Amino acid sequence: MNETRTLERSAAVTGIGQSRVGRRLNVDPLALTADACLAAIEDAGLTRDDIDGLSTYPGQMGAAPAGFSGAGITDVQEMLRLKLDWFTGGPELPGQLGSVVNAVMAVATGLAKHVLCFRTVWESTAQGGGGRQGIGAGGGGRFRASGFMQWSLPYGAASAAVWIAMMAKRHFYEFGTTREQMAWIALNARKHAGLNPKAVYRDPMSMDDYLAARMISEPFCLYDCDVPVDGSTAVVVSSLDAAKDTRKPPLVVESVGTAIHGRPSWDQWDDLTTMALRDAGAMLWRRTELSPADVDCAQLYDGFSFITMAWLEALGFCDKGASGAFIDGGERIGLGGELPLNTHGGQLSGGRLHGYGFLHEAATQLWGEGGDRQVPGDPRVSVAAAGGGPLGGCLLLRRD
Repeated sequence: MNETRTLERSAAVTGIGQSRVGRRLNVDPLALTADACLAAIEDAGLTRDDIDGLSTYPGQMGAAPAGFSGAGITDVQEMLRLKLDWFTGGPELPGQLGSVVNAVMAVATGLAKHVLCFRTVWESTAQGGGGRQGIGAGGGGRFRASGFMQWSLPYGAASAAVWIAMMAKRHFYEFGTTREQMAWIALNARKHAGLNPKAVYRDPMSMDDYLAARMISEPFCLYDCDVPVDGSTAVVVSSLDAAKDTRKPPLVVESVGTAIHGRPSWDQWDDLTTMALRDAGAMLWRRTELSPADVDCAQLYDGFSFITMAWLEALGFCDKGASGAFIDGGERIGLGGELPLNTHGGQLSGGRLHGYGFLHEAATQLWGEGGDRQVPGDPRVSVAAAGGGPLGGCLLLRRD
């Protein structure tokens, strides 16, 4: 272990909450946020008076796809009448879970005792029956691209569906990965979603169903793309000292990974088959004496199927370039396999809660609350990871 002081171990996840999740719920996003936040506070055995910190991703944004941001810091503080010693919100973070890492740092340094973290999306209702909007292309009216998108939009590359597809194609070319192998990310997610009453898509799906689906951006078909939904997820992060008074056994934050050593770019990364996940995953293991072999289940971002494969490699669950062979057949990543993966159905079948759903599921499994989808054998260590392209953040949780 290179780092000698892992301050994150003085922080723990103590409560989780989630609103209804569904397609076009037509519910005010702030109401969904309230449901998730109040559920998380109650789950931790706390009251609103105990919450002295607030953190979110991305907060209120101007030019963003409709429904991408459901609630901001000031909205939630006012709604819950919170008295805060610390708060933060914004999009420039190492992935969506960077907001949780910020909360970990806040309680580890004594700025707060109990931080409420939340993420709300309502793209399904906000974007209605039309096509999904690309990143940075929302807001209505005429749009003038800036930054890297001024070079990608003229070629029709308006969204991450195209950018990540390019990375998947490079992986296919370099390592011989196939669509049939990648399909197991989607098939595994659907199988697990069938056991999750909140999942959006629960009907069984076969390999033939997958291969027959319409192509979105080669090699991604419809089932390789996450499902827009309305929903909110909240997590309480507490200092380990304060966690002694919470309702459930604290889930200690064993280590975090937030590093990015390459160019902060979707298309100019030095190795497109890895993305920023490579650096974040390596950092996670530098900060702990645990290893990938100690992980009982993994909840890894699947905005597109290939991102999950890249996380498997970045976190050392298989060799670089070997994720296709690792997941082939689905046995290793099923509930009874050596690495149960995305046990709630991920975002491909469970619904796109934009990163927070993976941390929620990691905690659910470690507390033994998975119901029909519970990982057998009393899991005690789980990793949650979110992000793709130049964004990547991960947390390793353990239950003592």
